[in-house]
This record gives sequence, C-alpha cells and structure tokens, in this order.
Amino acid sequence: MPTSLPALAFGGDYNPEQWPAAAHEEDRTLMGEAGVDLVTLGVFSWAWLQPTPDTWDFAWLDEQMDGLHAAGIKVDLATATASPPPWLTHRHPEMLPVTHDGRTLFPGGRQAFCPSSPVYREHALALCTALAERYHDHPALALWHVSNELGCHNARCYCDVSAAAFRTWLRRRYGDDVARLNDAWGTAFWSQRYDDFEQVLPPRLAPTHANPTQQLDFLRFSSDQLLDNFVVERDVLHRISPGVPVTTNFMVMRQTMEMDYLRWGRELDVVSNDHYLIAAEEGGHRELAFSADLTRGTADGRPWLLMEHSTSAVNWQPRNRAKRPGEMIRNSLAHVAHGADAVLFFQWRASRAGAEKFHSGLLPHAGTDTRQWREVVELSRVLDAVEEAAGSTPRNEAAVLFDYEAWWGCQLDSHPSIDVSYRDRAEDLHRALSAQGVGVDVVHPGTDLSGYRLVVVPTLYLVSDEHAAAIAAAAEAGATVVVTYFSGIVDENDHVRLGGYPGAFRDLLGVRTTELLPLLAGETVQVDGLGTGTVTADTWAEDLELVGAEAVATHLGGPASGLPAVTRREVGGGTAWYVATRLDAVGTDRLVERLVAETGIERLPGAGPLVEVTRRVGEGAQWLFVINHGHAQAEVPVHGVELVSGADVTGSLVVPAGGVAVVREDVTGQDREA
Repeated sequence: MPTSLPALAFGGDYNPEQWPAAAHEEDRTLMGEAGVDLVTLGVFSWAWLQPTPDTWDFAWLDEQMDGLHAAGIKVDLATATASPPPWLTHRHPEMLPVTHDGRTLFPGGRQAFCPSSPVYREHALALCTALAERYHDHPALALWHVSNELGCHNARCYCDVSAAAFRTWLRRRYGDDVARLNDAWGTAFWSQRYDDFEQVLPPRLAPTHANPTQQLDFLRFSSDQLLDNFVVERDVLHRISPGVPVTTNFMVMRQTMEMDYLRWGRELDVVSNDHYLIAAEEGGHRELAFSADLTRGTADGRPWLLMEHSTSAVNWQPRNRAKRPGEMIRNSLAHVAHGADAVLFFQWRASRAGAEKFHSGLLPHAGTDTRQWREVVELSRVLDAVEEAAGSTPRNEAAVLFDYEAWWGCQLDSHPSIDVSYRDRAEDLHRALSAQGVGVDVVHPGTDLSGYRLVVVPTLYLVSDEHAAAIAAAAEAGATVVVTYFSGIVDENDHVRLGGYPGAFRDLLGVRTTELLPLLAGETVQVDGLGTGTVTADTWAEDLELVGAEAVATHLGGPASGLPAVTRREVGGGTAWYVATRLDAVGTDRLVERLVAETGIERLPGAGPLVEVTRRVGEGAQWLFVINHGHAQAEVPVHGVELVSGADVTGSLVVPAGGVAVVREDVTGQDREA
C-alpha cells in the first residue's frame, strides 16, 4: 500500500460545495471527533472548477485542501471528470451518449458523455492537467482519483462516434483483415458477411437477435474504451505528479458486469472498490465476501481500498432498507478481513438536495445525537484497534476462477436456458467453502494456479485453449478441480467447441454430453449419492455419458433420470469433478464437504453459515477476523490477543450475536483446529 496513505484509512467522499462556508469548519471538527483521516474531494466539482469555458476557479478548492491539511486529514483528490458541466454538453451535443435503440441520453443526471468522444477527452485532460499542475506537491495530497465509477451509467454508447471507434478497435483486433472478422463473427449465418470494416456497426437494436460475437466484441471494446479514458488521465498525473499513486473506483458487485476489472486492475497503482448491499437480499454478507475476494483478485492479491459503501440506506434501490444496529460495523470489518486497507463511505455529510439526498452519510440528517453517528465513532475506534493488520493479506489454498468475458458470453441471448446466470454457482460454492472455514481467492483463469489445492471452475462458458490447458495442468499436478455445468462450451469467439459438451473440459473430466437438458421454470429433480438421502436440483441437466470418470451422484426423475449428476475422475496427481446440475444449498454443502475432505485443505476454526472467519497474514504475524452475522453467540477456538477489546484469549473466544473480533494469533506452538 502506498506510504502516502494512512495505514488503515477511514473517511469518505466530501462534497463541501454542497454546503455553505459555515458548515466547513464544523465538518473538520466533527471529522476529528469521528477519527476521519482520508477524504475523497472534488468528485463532481467540474462545474465549480471551470464555471465557464474560459474561466477557472480554484480558490474554494485551495481553501479545502489547506483546511484539511491543517486538520491532519489526507486527500484523495478527484480529477472531477466524471460528470461534464452543462456548458460543455450544450456547446457539444454530439458528445452525448446514445442507447442501442437510438435514444440520446441528455444532461440532468451524471456521466452524460460518450466514452469515445474526442471532445470529452480534450476537455477532461485539460481539467486533469490544470488540477495536477496546481496540487501535485500539496502536502494534503495522498492519492489521485480518476473520474468516478467509470461506466456506471454510460458503459455502452452506440452513437456514430462510438461506431467509428469500434471499427478502429476491430481493425486492431483482427489485423485490419475483414476476412478474419467474418470468420470470428460467423457471418456466414444470416447473410451477415462484410467486405469492408466501414460497414460494421455496434450491435444496435435489430429485428431479432444481434450477432453474438458482434455483441461480445462490443462489450470488450466498451470496457477497453473506458479503461483507456482512465489510462490517459493517469498518464497525465504520473507525468506532472510523479510518486503520487493513482486509482479509480471499481464497482465489483453482482449488479455490475460491464467492465473487465480483472484486466483493469493491472493499470492502477492501487485498486479501490465501491460496494453496496442489495437491501431486498437475505444474507447479503455472503455476496459482500465474494465481491471483496474478487476485488482482491483484481489487485493481484494485494491490499486494496474500500472507496465507497454505505453507513445505512442507499437511495437508488426500489426499497432502501436502513442497516440495523451493528450491521455497518460488520460490513466494514468484513471488507478489511478480505484485504481492504481503507474503509471509506459515500459520503461524509448526507445531502440536503439532489438525487442522493436520501443516501446515508457518516454525518446523518439528524446530526450527531443518533445511533448512526455513535456507530461511526465506534467503527473508527475498531479500525484504530486493528490497524496493525494493514498491509497483510489472506493466503488461501482454494481458488474460484472468474472471468468477465465468460460472464459476458454466458449472459448473451439465444442460450439453452435463461435461468443460467454466471455468478450464481461461483457465489454459492464460495458460500459453502466459507461456511466450512476455507479461505478463497477469486482469480482469473490466467492466474498461476500452482499454489492451490482446490480449483473451482464455475460456469466458465467461454474459455481459451490456453486457460483450459492450465486448469487441466493444475489437476495433473495434484489439485482437485471441480467444474460446473455450462463450462468450456465455446472459444473466445463464442464458437461452440464440437465433439460434445463440456467442450474444452471433456477430456479432463472424462465425460461427454450429447444433449443439454435444461429444466423448465419451477421444475426440480432429486439427486442421490451426496450423503444420506437425496438433495434437490433445478435449472439444468445433461444427457451425460462416462468416458473414464465415475458417477458420484445420479439424477432421480426428470429428463436425465438415471444419468450421472456429479462425476469424479482421477487425473495425474489430482482429481477432476464435474457437476452437471444446479444443486440446492444442501447439495452444494455436501459436495463441498467431500471436496474439502479430499484435499485436506486448511479449515479456519469456528466458521459456520453465519459466522465468517478469515485470516490475514503478514510478516511474522497473522490475524483471525471473526464476524458473527447470526443471532446467537459464537465460540471460536483460538489463542492470542483480541484487538477490539484488548483481551487475552487462551483457548476459546466468545463472539456475541452480531459482534466482531480480530485476534492476533499466538502461533508459537498452540494447536489450531485443522
């Protein structure tokens, strides 16, 4: 983690331009009371910094930077390029984004720009340059923050400017050879053959399904275009402000799939992420844990920054539930447990006007005489108590493979079942492993897999030959590999791998499927062989035959009755499992229990469905994080010092319902549960 940042930073977005000057001194006083040591400044301030095309106003920002520095608060300074001011879009309406059905998206919200617009880029770089030249050596500056949630509202633009940029991208991808594009896109189908790149358009609204590889390439292009917008700003900042790290805030969560963050991560000096729970979802802490582990994957295993989450309710869901007592502290510490070295929020002071006025803040509308404020102050105390764990990272022996391109491909239209979703199996297997105390890395298929004893390959619909071979090599080298249905089906061009499913993994798994048998809506089947009694499955089945594998579990009823549902094959020094149906939670738990037993992988003590246990490891020390999401106390066998309370722990730690604990473990010979 960059040394310019506090060790375990605490704070959030600060928008002083929304408030009168009299509030600013109070803000800094209350920030001191709350223990805030890092704020993100200027995210949506373009119209304040450049009120007209020919005028600049930095006086208010100078005052804020100086005042925050005097208060001992570091600044993550935004380039303010996230939302162009009205004067810019008024002068240049051609820079507005356009949807796939030809509708222009107008100003009045935010991110009203086409990511491919040269007009937008010219003005954004001018602003970025002006900020860097003015503040590059300011003592409050700890981090540069490019734009904000790139692609949150304008990830895909289908205007003529984007069409031209898409064609340029395609020429690079296919070596300026339209015949290669035709082959990759399968344009022999439906008379779609091109004889010139100039004929190619984005996948705009068509009479029926657009070409799937055209859609896939447009998703790749759109992610790359947004990444390029980050890179050009980053390069300006690196040139003018050398040594100050540069980030942009990802949105690694279930509802965001437009950007390939596993590619983006390598371009950031430090990865940061925004994460928000879905209020309507029970057990949201499980999705949080998965997304936090995936964020760590984008950071190549290094610590990362939680740039935004909420103290309580958000403003943008149909029903915005307030967080219950203790939930904000549990959420925050869970991110830290999975590798975050900062806990920041949107935003410092809850807004009194605008679209996000009902979004919670560190300082709520009701002020400091509130449970919410008292929890904010308590969270700051907890983070100070566990700060020594900053810089450490989880070290795990299990990996779940994740690929945004496979996600994009899996979600395309005209597939065997609309009920197959990409993150579904990944999250459920991650949940089951976590409940058994197994730490998990969520990583790209191109990651070095040699250090993992268990490699989970969920719904990897699209996979390259190279990555398929690496997964097979992991099994040969001794790992247990488990592949789920709808994996290995197509290559990078979304072309079906012929010879039978699951395509790229057929030989590894020792199975061959000749026909896919998706289940109807609401249809369930029973599966026998995963422990006492049967378990339930839905969504998927296959006409599967064994070609070297053994059947572990079998379908009872449904279109695949009597056929294998789960198989296993010994491979070199390891094993390869195939799960050919969507097991329910009980079935997934039983499967994972067998996998964990087979690998002998380490299980952290005291974990359960509602008790999250994670370990971070540093130089000469390690810390056990325990987060009790349940309504009953939890007991964890451990030796060491519990940092939140300061108590010594000799053998057993009791964590109350809804409580948290962080133990610096005594590893000088005390036994730990395996």
